[in-house]
Amino acid sequence: MRWLAKLIYFKLLGWKITGNTNFSKNTVKKAVLIAVPHTSWHDFYIGILLRKITGLKVGFIAKKELFIGPLGWYLKHVGGRALDRTPGQHKVEAIARLFEEQDEFRIALAPEGTREKVTEWKTGFYYIAKAAKVPIIMFTLDFKNKQNHISEPFYPTDNIEADMAFMKRFFEGVEGRHSKLS
Repeated sequence: MRWLAKLIYFKLLGWKITGNTNFSKNTVKKAVLIAVPHTSWHDFYIGILLRKITGLKVGFIAKKELFIGPLGWYLKHVGGRALDRTPGQHKVEAIARLFEEQDEFRIALAPEGTREKVTEWKTGFYYIAKAAKVPIIMFTLDFKNKQNHISEPFYPTDNIEADMAFMKRFFEGVEGRHSKLS
């Protein structure tokens, strides 16, 4: 199936992978991956294709409302985990524990937390990485240039303002499928 993913991603869609070439060598066994900008459902299949091409095992979290019927089965099959978004769930701690329970665990998240335009990212991904003591790997969903640019692993410090500014610079100029939301 990897050949089919490559055919679709590279030839039919015309996308490319740039940046951290070690990303596909499974050298980082545990990480939080962040995908920006998240403006469309199309981001999902680009991520699935990227994962298949690189051979990297990466899970993701989505709102629990999506995990019903055939769609729910499919999302679980491709590594999805349902998230109850009601307050008081201690989500950061629960997700950080997933890293402790497995020898290899990577999870992709969208810092915007939605496909709508936001001015500030949610910080859960940052605190998950801090609590689990794992790096953050950034990758773009750049529909303008049709590329996924992948960062080197970034280990968060104790300065969230500086860390967020650093990560946001990585995504400067990137346009999502719906550029008005980027």
